[in-house]
This record gives sequence, structure tokens and C-alpha cells, in this order.
Amino acid sequence: MTANVAGYLLQLLAGRWLGVAGYSEFASLLAVQLLCAVPALAMQNVVAREVVLGADLRAVRSMQWRCAALVAAVAVVLVPVVAGVLHVGVWAAAAALGAAPALVVLSGEQGILQGGNHFRALATVLAMAGTARVAPALVALALGGGATGALWAGAAGIVCAAIIAGRIARSTARAHDLGAETARSTPAGSGAQSGELPGAPTHTGAGGIDSALSAEATPDRGRSAQTGAGRSKRGPAAAGARRAIGVLPVLRAVQVQAALMALSSVDLIVVRIVLDDVDASRYSLGTIATKIAFWLPQAVGVVLYPRMAQPAHSARAIRDALSVLSVIGVVAVIGAALAAPLAPLFAGQDYAPIQGMLWLFALHGAILAVLQGALLSAIAVERTALAAVTWIGLALEVTLMLTFARTIGSLITTAVSVAAVTTVIVAVVVLRTAARGTAPGSAPTVTSGTAS
Repeated sequence: MTANVAGYLLQLLAGRWLGVAGYSEFASLLAVQLLCAVPALAMQNVVAREVVLGADLRAVRSMQWRCAALVAAVAVVLVPVVAGVLHVGVWAAAAALGAAPALVVLSGEQGILQGGNHFRALATVLAMAGTARVAPALVALALGGGATGALWAGAAGIVCAAIIAGRIARSTARAHDLGAETARSTPAGSGAQSGELPGAPTHTGAGGIDSALSAEATPDRGRSAQTGAGRSKRGPAAAGARRAIGVLPVLRAVQVQAALMALSSVDLIVVRIVLDDVDASRYSLGTIATKIAFWLPQAVGVVLYPRMAQPAHSARAIRDALSVLSVIGVVAVIGAALAAPLAPLFAGQDYAPIQGMLWLFALHGAILAVLQGALLSAIAVERTALAAVTWIGLALEVTLMLTFARTIGSLITTAVSVAAVTTVIVAVVVLRTAARGTAPGSAPTVTSGTAS
């Protein structure tokens, strides 16, 4: 929540300080940066899944750094392309793309914490990363650094956040391993003296998963912890050695996240092509409501994702996620409609023409949040065929916008309509498949000696 609030504050203040004519460049570059964060989002999901299944953390981090190097190489190639398409300077484009490798590393550490059910440490990292990304950018804007200076300052903050996140993840893992080793060395029957309740679940130590927290989140994990006693004797390295981790699983997850992020951000790029600078800035500021509705329920996916990765709990987790996301979306749309008259007070009277459409922007984000929940389930079980529906929706949206949309109203209506149809199709397939007790797609189920 802290990270999201910081991001919204950055965009509101940028809208004021850069003016109605200059904000669209900043918003478009932020959209590019969001697209460049796709490998990072995929990295977190893949790492969390692998940790749940018992992967060795050294292998996870090795894969993480290989992916960061690949992302850095691609970012260098894309700098002149982005500068030409968006009509911005090379340094501005480089600033937007420069944070991508650090985001991959940061998200990998977040995935380790998420997969290990260390949600308190994960919340600390998320809040710290959001602040580190936004605070330097705000300082740069306040000092007159413009969009380019703000993006470079934000990139520097992300690098620092990645370093700190790595230290937090390692210290959390060490503390957990120490607790697990102490639990394993406690003689049988001495639980009462040590403060443990008889029959309490044992720490497996595999993949750095905190078995007590995992058992609380997923009731039948206690049985897994007990049957994992033999595995724990061999240690995490032996358990993780049975799972080879390559870049390919990340690439498969990337195409799912890329489809979602492109569908949620492509309108900010198209408006630079079909609208003048003033209307493009107004549309861009309206998308703050979209982002609020989209990212507000992010914690739902974070908490339920480890359950989605466990076959015994996947179907229930998917149903729970889509239900909660839908309810939160309805609340967000109603909130946007009620708060619309206040928008010009925060952003300035230049943005008054869009206040009546803020509920539509919020509806767009709420629909995309449900779509994200459905697609997360595909990544959790390594079945990503449903992403094809999102890619088709993206192509349709861009075609319709470039061909017919010439006003703010027609652009947001097109975005909402395409997102709604795409989400309904994906959600129906996911729910029907979950009802049959299987996951979406056609790839075989991943099995592991450490999976429950």
C-alpha cells in the first residue's frame, strides 16, 4: 500500500509541476518503464513458485542474475526505438529503460520472500522499494530536473532498493534456517519444555519455507511438513538439487505478464499518437484512477499465489482470488465516482474536463485486476496458454484506437470494452478448469520431491 500511494503521489505532483502540456511525456515514459518491469514481475512469480517447490536459493539467484543481464542487453537496444516512437530525447528514453535490470534483481528477492511465506519481510521490502523509487524522483522534479531527471533519480533509488532487499532476504533466510535447525535438533517429546505444542508442524527447511506460516495459510500443509521430515535430513541443497532452474520458465511467465502490462499501458502510448498534448496529458492523469483500481488489490495475489502453486489448494485459491478482486473492483469504481468532483482540486482546473469519466478509468483498472488474478494462476502452475487471449485483446485494442478513437471518451471506452471481453473469456476458462480440479492450459503438472 505504501508503494502504491507513493506512486500515485508522484504522478499527481508531476501533473502539477510539469504542466498540462508536459505531463504526457512523463506519463508515456512511465508506461514504457512499466512495460520494462514485465520481466521483473515474471521473475517474482517464477521465483516464488520455485521456492514453494523446494528450489535451492543459490540456483534461484544465479538464474535471477542471468535474466538481469539479458534484460540489460535488450534495454540498450530499445533506447533509440523508444526515443523515436515517443518523440523524446535519448537520455529520457535511457532513463525509463535504465531501471529494468535492477527491477529484475529486486523482484527476484521479493519472490524468495513471497515463496517462503515471509510476508512481513516482504511487506517491508515492498514499502522500502516504493519509497526508494519515488522519493528521489520527487526531489528531482522539485529541483526542476524535469521528466528525465526524475526518471534517472528513480532508477538510482531502485538500484539501492535491490541491494537492501537482497540483504533482507538473506538475513530472513538465515534466521529461518537457524530456527528450523533448532527445531530439528530438539529431542522428541521435549516440545512442552521448549514452548512448542505437541503435534505442532515441523519446519522442513526446504526452499526456505516457513512451515508454520504455510500450515496456517494452507491447512493440509501440516501433513506435508510431517512427511517432509526425511527430506529435511538431507537439507535444502539436496532437496533443491532435484529442480534445475533455467531462464526458460521466466520467459514463459514474461509473455503472460507482458500481455497484461501491455494491455494496461498501451493506451498511454497510443494517446501520444492520436491526441494533442493537452488532451493526452488529461487522459494520462485520468489513468491514475486506473492504476489505483489495478494495483489496490495487489496483496490478494501476493498472499494467495503460493497456494495457487500447490495443486491441492490451487482451485480454491483461484476462486477466492477472483471473488475478492471483483468485490474490491466494485468498491473502487464507486469510490472514483464519488471522489470525481475533488480531482481538479488536487490536479488543477486544467483537468476538470475528465472528472466525469474517472469512474470509467477506475472500471478499466478494476477489470484488469481481475484479469491479472486469473493469469497469475496460469503462471503458478506453469500453464500459460491463456495469455494468447490477452495478446489478441491487445492487438484488437490498438487497432480500434488507431482507427476510430480520436477523443478521450472514445479511447477509454475502447480500453474498457476490450479489457472486459478479454477478462470474461479468461475468467470463464479458469473457473471452469478449476471446477474440474485442474489448472488452465495443457502443459504437464510439475512434480517435485518437495511439493506438497
